[in-house]
Amino acid sequence: MLIGILSGREGTLHQKTVLRNGIRVLTEKIPFAHSVSTGIWVGVGSRDEEEDERGITHFIEHMLFKGTQRRSALDIAKELDSVGGFANAFTSKEHVCVHAKVLASHLPLVVDVLSDIFLNSVFSDKEIEREQQVILQEIRMIEDTPDDYVHILFQEMFWKDNPLGLPIYGSAQALESLDRTKVLRYLSRHFHSDRIVISAAGNLDHDRFLELIGPPMEGLNHPALPGRRVVPKNHPLVRVIPKDLELVHICLGMRGNSQVDENRFAAHLLNVVLGSSMSSRLFQEIREKRGLAYSVYSFSHSHVDAGILGIYAGVGSQNVRETLELIREQLSLLADELISDGELNAAKEYLRGSMYLNAESTDSRMNRMAKNEFLFGRFVDFSELEEKIAGVRAGQIREWFREVYAPQELTVLLMGPVEMDRADVEKALS
Repeated sequence: MLIGILSGREGTLHQKTVLRNGIRVLTEKIPFAHSVSTGIWVGVGSRDEEEDERGITHFIEHMLFKGTQRRSALDIAKELDSVGGFANAFTSKEHVCVHAKVLASHLPLVVDVLSDIFLNSVFSDKEIEREQQVILQEIRMIEDTPDDYVHILFQEMFWKDNPLGLPIYGSAQALESLDRTKVLRYLSRHFHSDRIVISAAGNLDHDRFLELIGPPMEGLNHPALPGRRVVPKNHPLVRVIPKDLELVHICLGMRGNSQVDENRFAAHLLNVVLGSSMSSRLFQEIREKRGLAYSVYSFSHSHVDAGILGIYAGVGSQNVRETLELIREQLSLLADELISDGELNAAKEYLRGSMYLNAESTDSRMNRMAKNEFLFGRFVDFSELEEKIAGVRAGQIREWFREVYAPQELTVLLMGPVEMDRADVEKALS
């Protein structure tokens, strides 16, 4: 059943078809591209797991490449290597995706491989046991990387008592309890057709793509079950974790914007001005002018119903207090004063440039198309985003920031050789 056709102004063509079982198939034809990027997406992630399933979505993502009824793990790797293509997968808190990129002439092969691993993976006991050990090593590696691990601990604090705050890789205890029965039960419960979007971007024909992907995917018939997501609440907390490290890793944040929030464009622009670019205020004040940190930046983590606006810095123990005070100063300035026209226009051009530079990748276009389908149920043209970004005024940015920022309501985590206690941290930020 053909749902819609949209012509993009860049000479691309966007089409959408819903298969008989509800799976949505999206394509974007880019005639000048040599490649095609294809992804099979499921609208389920780590936030949808039960207590004894922590990490199972990420585990399944790994297991999809460990062999099917027709192919061994080595066969899968060889088939894609033989045509110069590659495949991978990722898990987020709200999605899991298995994807691949090949030259356009090899599209039939990649569709066959992706549909096979998605539908026919065997999840053998031997491979499950082996992959459990691999992911346990991955967990240990992350926990040994403090500038990554501090973000995981920070999100657990920020969204305390909500699965959205828990790490995607789960826990060692839950991981070791996984078996084939539990994996298949989880797949049956969550990987149903209403939650699946298949997205492909590049030099391809929509009807031909349907001929390839439709027959295998229409056989999927898991019953649809209602989701149980609970909107998280942020928790203002201050925590100091003494640890024998070279640096003190600072992570702090406040309520941000969701992916569908009308204020998201104002929030993105504020993030650029605050700390997500080399000319940003935090980078210039803390690193360039004073040399207090090698790494300092702001970040925005957005989900379908919640978000974080945060700041990270890695500094020597002797520089912690000054860094916190400078962060406080920059946050206060954003709440008190309007961003200048020059800064605002530069931030708008930064977002516009990032958007179009990413659009030169078929991978990026495939990702973007699927995410917009999950969020808005439609293709979102670049011109629409340009208009939204251009329309943001400095007053809107300040108004939004005043709604989310209060010094006494920050969530703050310091990890490393900290010479300050919690009261000292609160004082520096207030």
